[in-house]
Amino acid sequence: MDFNMKKLASDAGVFFTRAVQFTEEKLGQAEKTELDAHFENLLARADSTKNWTEKILRARVEEFLYEKLDRKVPSRVTNGELLAQYMTEAANDFGPQSPYGKTLIKVGETQRRLGGAERDFIHSASINFLTPLRNFLEGDWRTISKERRILENRRLDLDACKARLKKAKVAEAKAAAVPDFSETRPRNYILSASASALWSDEVEKAEHELRVAQTEFDRQAEVTRLLLEGISSTHVNHLRCLHEFAEAQATYYAQCYQYMLDLQKQLGRLPGTFVGNAEATSPPPAAASPPAIPAAPGPAVPTIPVVPTALGASNSAPAVDALNPSDGKPPASGTRKARVLYDYDAADSSELSLLSDEMITVYSLPGMDPDWLVGERGNQKGKVPVTYLELLS
Repeated sequence: MDFNMKKLASDAGVFFTRAVQFTEEKLGQAEKTELDAHFENLLARADSTKNWTEKILRARVEEFLYEKLDRKVPSRVTNGELLAQYMTEAANDFGPQSPYGKTLIKVGETQRRLGGAERDFIHSASINFLTPLRNFLEGDWRTISKERRILENRRLDLDACKARLKKAKVAEAKAAAVPDFSETRPRNYILSASASALWSDEVEKAEHELRVAQTEFDRQAEVTRLLLEGISSTHVNHLRCLHEFAEAQATYYAQCYQYMLDLQKQLGRLPGTFVGNAEATSPPPAAASPPAIPAAPGPAVPTIPVVPTALGASNSAPAVDALNPSDGKPPASGTRKARVLYDYDAADSSELSLLSDEMITVYSLPGMDPDWLVGERGNQKGKVPVTYLELLS
């Protein structure tokens, strides 16, 4: 390899000079050109933007590590898709026509749809949110960092020129001082005058170098300032990406919620379903939903739309199907008011469709499935699921 020894020696000398200059600045023994307050605020804002952008990206650890290794993130099966695969295989093993096998197939299909929705969300978040953040770090921030380093070097050059001019002026003043004729030999008068002329030239040279260094520093400071002020545009771009990320996440959770509601309805219509006290999970809160009103004393009513299903009570399902609510009359014990918690689409003519937050009258008929009530709204009447209601009186 061909080494340029002169360049190597020059770079080593510059490095040593910079190290000495930094040390003297830290110790307060050398002058340091300070940037104005607005410029310092721009620098602090840029550093904060860079640091928090990196932390947000590190939240997706896998993508961050593979990006650092300059490798593509491998495509993997999501947990939902893997669960769907196992459930389908189990259903084939137990018998796809058995009640358990049918239920496994239904749940597995829903898990597959959930896994697909998760994959779409991750892909959308990567393109619309993570990629713009990564582009900022690899593009704009690298340019800003490069120009800041150049500005720092220009500042060091400017301070070195100021120190050189200051020393030259001190030496010139000392050389131009009136000699003491009683103590100085005549021969030294000529040397003193020659030294004064030399230091005058040195001062002029130092002043010229200072003007050049000041011009280069001012030019570089303006370039860096423009780049730092562009951070505001970066914030606007990241804000738009954040809105798109939130919309994608809301769409993802809405899809998952709808898939689970569809699954509950499908399981509720399977023959030989089991009616039990299944613990339910809370659905996504609606933005305009009013606070829940305490229910009147009576049977415990779940506050979430769950259609309990499993294998077992085959006698209860036919009873619900055979019962026609339009033929029954309210019991002597009276009726109760109920508030609808969630929208519900009737599966057949015997059921009543519901709208969230509307008020209906409900009552039970002898022989009805305990998970259903008869609901009345004006002249309309039909079966309604208890888990979609909040009983008030």
